[in-house]
Amino acid sequence: MDPRRDGHARSKPAWAHRALRKAEDAAVLDGPATRLERVLNGESGVTRQLRGHSLGHPLHPIAVTVPIGAWLCSAAFDLLPGGGDTARRLVAAGLVTAPAAMVLGLADYTGLDRRQRRVGLVHAAANATATALFGASYLARRAGRGGRLFGMLGLAAAGLGGALGGHLAYAQGAGVFRWQSLDEVTPAELAGDDPAAPRNPA
Repeated sequence: MDPRRDGHARSKPAWAHRALRKAEDAAVLDGPATRLERVLNGESGVTRQLRGHSLGHPLHPIAVTVPIGAWLCSAAFDLLPGGGDTARRLVAAGLVTAPAAMVLGLADYTGLDRRQRRVGLVHAAANATATALFGASYLARRAGRGGRLFGMLGLAAAGLGGALGGHLAYAQGAGVFRWQSLDEVTPAELAGDDPAAPRNPA
């Protein structure tokens, strides 16, 4: 990697970035990742709309806030006296809304390049694992057997999925495009006051 890419010096990536790059560099994932992309077949008009074509940006990042928010709140209510019933309902709310987020994520997957698909596959697997763990948590809660441990494991899996999703968007630029005509934007607005300054100082 050119240490002066984008016209500014870059420090060595942090350990977390290096860890996330492992998924990006995992060529062993190319087989299943490519097969999934072919199964999804992202050239239809419906898929384009699910990717947020009309809105101008992906819908998946918006949709994931609902199940993740519900599951985070369930963990908070688990810590409160008498909050178990509310926590169970929040886990259920996350489970009900997670499929929509998954469908939108799979639609985004069809527009990824090879390295992005590798990360996307692990991202999807982590989120599917989180959903399964919260499903187990809900069943355990309904049966009166707690379910907090499953919820904690589910949050850990969702956190990993979120980190991979962030890497996809912010490090790899997945789903990033300008829907405005460049005729509407001046060069100064594109480059900023200092064209050599880092776009992402981190």
